[in-house]
Formats: sequence, C-alpha cells, structure tokens
Amino acid sequence: VQLVESGAGFAHPVGSLRLSCAASGFTFVNHAKTWVRQVSGKGSEWVSGISSDVRVIYYTGAAKGRFTISRDNAKNTLYLEMNSLKPEDTGLYYCAKHLTNSMASGMDSWGKGTLVTISS
Repeated sequence: VQLVESGAGFAHPVGSLRLSCAASGFTFVNHAKTWVRQVSGKGSEWVSGISSDVRVIYYTGAAKGRFTISRDNAKNTLYLEMNSLKPEDTGLYYCAKHLTNSMASGMDSWGKGTLVTISS
C-alpha cells in the first residue's frame, strides 16, 4: 500500500490550495479515505473523510464550508480543496486509508504527509 500526498505549499490567508493523494497497491474504490492534519502544538486532527461510494462525507467543524473532499476512483486519487485558508490551517496533511468502504472502520495506512503553510 502506498499513499503519496502532493500539493504542499505556501498561501496567504483567504487563499486556496488543493491537495492530492495518489494511491497504489490496493483496490482504491473499496476503501473509505480520510484527511488528517498535524498542527503544531495540537497533535493530530481529523479533517475530512469520504466513503468509497462518495455517499457519506464528513468534515470537522473547522473545515466545513471551506474545504471540499473528493475522490476520483478511476485515477486512484483523493483530493482536498482548501479555500478561505487561515493561519491555523498550517500543518502537515496526511491522507489515510480505511480498512473498509466505511469511515466507521479504522485507518490502517497513511501517507508521509504534505506541508501546508498559511501566513501573511
């Protein structure tokens, strides 16, 4: 199993970034996916998750209304579109694979992360 995040970068507050997570080594369409971030001084924080069939999508309160999770099962890729960025969104963003098609199952694989920095 391999999960490789990309799209790291710097943005100013109220700017936008798009993160991608390319997956390989497993049947992408069969598994729910999640974005998690590690924020300095706060530890790991769940950001958003999406079921395998895209019918169930969740966002943490901090992400709701600003971030959009999506997946392209044909391209084995997970995305996170981030808008109206704030300095507190700065962190290392990981994608994770769930054991099953449901986010109720645990996460069993993570990428190495991609760094997002938001600053004026």
